[in-house]
Amino acid sequence: MSDFEPKIIAFLCNWCAHVAADTAGIARYKQTPNVRVIRVLCSGMVDPSYVLKAFAKGADAVLVGGCHPGDCHYISGNFKTMRRAPLLNRLLKELGVEKGRFRLEWIAASDAPQYAEIINQMTEEVRKLGPFSLSIKK
Repeated sequence: MSDFEPKIIAFLCNWCAHVAADTAGIARYKQTPNVRVIRVLCSGMVDPSYVLKAFAKGADAVLVGGCHPGDCHYISGNFKTMRRAPLLNRLLKELGVEKGRFRLEWIAASDAPQYAEIINQMTEEVRKLGPFSLSIKK
């Protein structure tokens, strides 16, 4: 288990979270290389099926990063995400996905240190959980 390196898929909004991720890289903030970033125009565009598909295709965890509520470039996209997250958490729990494998974070463009910290924390938490496998329990 000590050789396990989690694969984390991060759906990051173009205007805030992705800018923070880019800045964190440019500023050389220490962060684990476990994240595969998918840039989306808005966190509200991340359909729950994208999260489910990420897990089905082998992701060990999924992060959705968006602008802080009230700061969305598309007015209310992040409010849509905020409403979906509790439902998605319940669905993931029903499907056997442990808590800690899905995370929603509000990350401003100026939050590069926070982004790096989130990535490092999430990677460490998922390492403790171990590899994700979808097993059908009866």
